[in-house]
Amino acid sequence: MSYEAIRQVLLYATLINYAILIIWFVLFVFARQFLKRLQGSWFNLSDNTFDVIHYSGIAFYKIAIIMFNLVPWIAMTLARNS
Repeated sequence: MSYEAIRQVLLYATLINYAILIIWFVLFVFARQFLKRLQGSWFNLSDNTFDVIHYSGIAFYKIAIIMFNLVPWIAMTLARNS
């Protein structure tokens, strides 16, 4: 794979992962009760535990996107332009 192809893959991966993150957040905000009912049939979680699990997951996913997609793309873009 060429340098430019890897840069493009990182860019598309960043955009796709941020879209997934936004969808997850929007579902959590606007369809929380649906998610709670759906996952409540599998796990017996209190409301606070449910919220903590989702917020922690969203935070971890966001950090992973930044660390593994966005930062390498920025570094490669800056290295190409210098």
